[in-house]
Amino acid sequence: MLGVTRAAAEHVRTGQGPMLVEAYTYRMGAHTTSDDPTRYRRDEELEVWEAKDPILRLRRCLEREDAADEAFFADLERESDTMARRVREAIRTMPDPDGMAIFEHTYADGHTLVDEERAGYAAYLAGFADHGAGHGHEGV
Repeated sequence: MLGVTRAAAEHVRTGQGPMLVEAYTYRMGAHTTSDDPTRYRRDEELEVWEAKDPILRLRRCLEREDAADEAFFADLERESDTMARRVREAIRTMPDPDGMAIFEHTYADGHTLVDEERAGYAAYLAGFADHGAGHGHEGV
C-alpha cells in the first residue's frame, strides 16, 4: 500500500492530475451493537486480518522507529475521545436536513435518472402529507 500511495503522491505532485487510491481492508468489529460476528467468522479469519490491521501496523512502525511512545498514544487516545464526543454532540444538535437535498450535487449537470428519482421521492413524501403529521417521515 505504501508504494501505491507514494506513486499516487508523485503523480499529483508532478501535475498529472488527481489520483484515486482504493484501499481494501477488513471490518474488525461488528456491524452494529446487535451483530454477532462469531456467527459468520472463524477465529482464524480474524487472526489473519488482525495481523494486517493498518492502524496497529502503523503504531508498531512508529514504536519501532522511536517516533512515538506509550505517552504519545495515550495522549492521542484522549484527544480522539474528546474529538469524538464533540462530533457526536454537534451531529445530535444539528437540524434535520431537507430530505430533497440528497438529489443535489450528484452530477455537475442534470441527469434524467436523478430527476426521475427526485420526482418519485417527492411524490412519496407528499403521500404522508395527505395523511397528517406524525408518521416519522418529516424532514426526511
